[in-house]
Amino acid sequence: MLSISRFLQKNQAVLVSRQLQRTLSSQTDGETRIAQLLKEKFPSATSLKVVDISGGCGAMYEVHIESNEFKGKRTIQQHQLVNQALKEEIQGMHGLRIFTDVPRE
Repeated sequence: MLSISRFLQKNQAVLVSRQLQRTLSSQTDGETRIAQLLKEKFPSATSLKVVDISGGCGAMYEVHIESNEFKGKRTIQQHQLVNQALKEEIQGMHGLRIFTDVPRE
């Protein structure tokens, strides 16, 4: 019978291993699809990162995008542009975190 601390150590090792595999593996289909849509909508994006933060099931994503197309727009306007670009995709999501920025010159 495993002690509680031994059980936690074993499960923590499995979790770390899964996170490492996820980090080393390619993007999920959902991440790839969302990234492609954003690349098409924001062709001047200098930085783009899409991460499935739901553990791989596609229910929640985090988007980091840096584009000159956001220049002169308030954060809410920038986020509205991203939401509009992902309008169809968002319908199947539980949540979406958006981080936008304008490239530094």
